[in-house]
Amino acid sequence: MATSGSLNGVEALVFDVFGTVVDWRGSVSSALHDQYPDFQDDWVAFTNEWRQGYYQKTRNVAGGAAGSTNVDVVHRELLDEMLKNERWAHLAGKWDDDNRRELALMWHKLNGWPDTTEGLYALKKKAIIGTLSNGSARLLVDMAKHADLPWDIVFSGDILDSYKPNPKMYLGAAQRLSLTPDKVAMVAAHIYDLRAAASHGLKTVYVRRSGEDPAEIRDQVKPKAEGGEVDVVVDTFLELADVL
Repeated sequence: MATSGSLNGVEALVFDVFGTVVDWRGSVSSALHDQYPDFQDDWVAFTNEWRQGYYQKTRNVAGGAAGSTNVDVVHRELLDEMLKNERWAHLAGKWDDDNRRELALMWHKLNGWPDTTEGLYALKKKAIIGTLSNGSARLLVDMAKHADLPWDIVFSGDILDSYKPNPKMYLGAAQRLSLTPDKVAMVAAHIYDLRAAASHGLKTVYVRRSGEDPAEIRDQVKPKAEGGEVDVVVDTFLELADVL
């Protein structure tokens, strides 16, 4: 159930996508299992390692390091690096360049959580909704078509020329919506993302998603009305629509 909180004055909601809107872990690991049923590999572990590399790469670029803001390039670079590691080296000879390119594109077809599509349609009636994701624009558009995500607008790493938690992402989205930051709410399942958004004046909505923030962190997040640091805490997007 949603805990107490307020989004008074908010005209737009911008969403973290991977983990908040879509189940990246389940989607990619299931796709790998279905595509390679004869391989006896731990696809959840493979997916987690791939994603962890993405977090590190995007954090580095957000902090000023050189690197691509096209996530397809990042995913492919990370895949090639993983296949050089001892744990996954046996897969390297099975996946040629075409296979690896196809694998990197798996991230375009992630499935939403059970409440995602219905919740977003309900929210769309009440506010502008859009992505604020480190994903690239084409990936986010393809994902929206695959998972029925009715975005009004897409903000991505390659459009805003950085990655979260760089200020260019949060302030750039508000500026392009012709809104002051306090009229925009960041919706995410990751407290670091919301802390960064709040530091630039955005309102914040924490969504409890299993497998994203560790349980000990997730269970401690509270709204400001209860002495916490975010504006609203919910378990589903439908609950967030009720808050609005």
